[in-house]
Amino acid sequence: MRRQAIVTMLKGGDRRSIGKSNHIAKLVLSNPQRFPELVECLWDEDPIVRMRAGDAAEKVTVTRPELLNPHKRELLGLLDEAEQIELRWHLALMVPRLSLSGPERARAAAALQRYLEDSSSIVKTCALQGLADLARQDSNLRGPARRVLEESLLSGTAAMKARARKLLKVLQS
Repeated sequence: MRRQAIVTMLKGGDRRSIGKSNHIAKLVLSNPQRFPELVECLWDEDPIVRMRAGDAAEKVTVTRPELLNPHKRELLGLLDEAEQIELRWHLALMVPRLSLSGPERARAAAALQRYLEDSSSIVKTCALQGLADLARQDSNLRGPARRVLEESLLSGTAAMKARARKLLKVLQS
């Protein structure tokens, strides 16, 4: 049987549904050579495909973060350029899983700082998580990350406040 393209499996429905992204994540975990095909979908013209590809890629890289590294340059560029809310929140969680140099971590942190200005509370909350994840890898980012988390405790949404409380405990340990 001919292999079905991942992009085809991600199409259809609307943004309220993750469609087959859980199935795609399992498929890619069992066939990691298909990860580049999934990553390509992050640039698809269809926002539903991009959203679901981000969801599946984020789920895959929880356990297989090394799959991201061959795509580092492109993902850092996408982190800077992405405007779609659903894509932004997945990128905010994935990019800190990359093996980044100091300058690359600083670039990612700057992009995530900009995400804190997003209209979406989910994007902001995921940006907080991403900043804290980067700060755990780089002592130069700990102070700025702590300040952002402390500000979020005062002025963030309920979700941001809850996440900031949790992340401050992690950064202080």
